[in-house]
Amino acid sequence: MTDFNKGPLSIQQATDIFVNKNTSYKSKQTSDGIMNFEQFLFEASGKVDEVKFSKHANQRLESRNISLSDEQMQRLNDGVNRARNKSINESLVMMDDLAFIVSVKNNTVVTALETDEDNSVFTNIDGAVIV
Repeated sequence: MTDFNKGPLSIQQATDIFVNKNTSYKSKQTSDGIMNFEQFLFEASGKVDEVKFSKHANQRLESRNISLSDEQMQRLNDGVNRARNKSINESLVMMDDLAFIVSVKNNTVVTALETDEDNSVFTNIDGAVIV
């Protein structure tokens, strides 16, 4: 049985419940219990967990001999999703000894560097995530 007292239904939830007769649909919500419309559309588009790297970021990774393991890629994706859930647009994602500037809206790593480099001033960000 579906509990309708948990808040308003999204279009996808209503479709799953009333058209597809799927009563096991689980609502995806942020830690504060609310999913914003942009997040819902992003997830519905199937682009979640698909962080891209800009040409500049790829050049930076290559010139610094940085390669990311599958586990690090998953952590980076998780960090970007956490930033998105907090409505951050441009984020610094710090992981191990690496720092990434990410356009959360575009799901794209803009640049990457090692944290021991001299250039440790980050501008034009509105949030940071440490993973």
